[in-house]
Amino acid sequence: MNLRNRNTLLFTILTLALLLALLLNISLGSVSIPIKEVFNSLTGTTASKETWEYIIVNYRLPKAIAAILVGMGLSISGLLMQTLFRNPLAGPYVLGLSSGASLGVAIVILGAGFLPPFLASILLSSYGIILASSAGSFLVFLAVLAISRQLRDTMAILIVGLMFGSLTSAIVGILTYFSTAEQLQKFTFWSLGNLGNLSWPSIVILSICVAIGLLLSLFSIKPLNALLLGENYARSLGLNYKKSRLIIIFATSILAGSITAFAGPIAFIGLAVPHIAKMVFQTSSHAILFWSTILIGAIIMLVCDTISQVPGSDITLPINAVTSIFGAPIVIWLLVRKRKMMN
Repeated sequence: MNLRNRNTLLFTILTLALLLALLLNISLGSVSIPIKEVFNSLTGTTASKETWEYIIVNYRLPKAIAAILVGMGLSISGLLMQTLFRNPLAGPYVLGLSSGASLGVAIVILGAGFLPPFLASILLSSYGIILASSAGSFLVFLAVLAISRQLRDTMAILIVGLMFGSLTSAIVGILTYFSTAEQLQKFTFWSLGNLGNLSWPSIVILSICVAIGLLLSLFSIKPLNALLLGENYARSLGLNYKKSRLIIIFATSILAGSITAFAGPIAFIGLAVPHIAKMVFQTSSHAILFWSTILIGAIIMLVCDTISQVPGSDITLPINAVTSIFGAPIVIWLLVRKRKMMN
């Protein structure tokens, strides 16, 4: 089998796996719904039971779409960061965006006691939390963007992002120290990630943000391929390195920032999925990795969300815990593999 046919077969398998994962994700949960009924509902035919139709349309389908968007966005932003910094352990949050979002939410949740009651009630609503998270990640993005314009060395930008992350984490730690148990519990729940609280308007906004980020990433495929062999090689090909770097950082910021705002910080997906795509397709070409990373990211996120629902039970596990259990072994394997290659 030649390479082209092999890739076509793999993409076909991944597309079918995505459809199956979507159907299973909507079908399984505390209330089991037959896959046939799910399929009928998704294709425009009403499910045979009104309660099933209500659960699918108002709960399961928005959560499944959110899982797909989160999986796609985080996986692609992880791929962008790993290529830009030429670091296999870089993820979508290396620029400090997640820490900035956490700081925004921490100020609202943990500092609500210092605000007037009417303002606190507005900010503590679901949209208030999203707004605070977006504002925090956006401010960190602006700071990183402003500094990146002054720096020629890409690794210096990585260090700046990590420093912003440490700084915002320190401020969150101080706020945590002076908070009540109820405030800490609410902040902890947010930090564990949640795909189930998004309304249809929120899904639409998140879809637009992810679509913009993916479109910018798609236009960055050629620069990313050039960057595989280093900055100097990319410049020798006539690449406007500074402009390409800014677009890549902007795309990552839109993807990671919007996802963190709506779903909370989701760990390991952005770090592990690009490596899985590279292993499956055995290529470093971003023209292939872009689409394969999108598909694999969506599938894995749907599978993790299905596991977190604990089918047949009323228990729901934190999505962040499930993705970490999945992603941690991948990262450990990468570290071991890297060490073996160096010896």
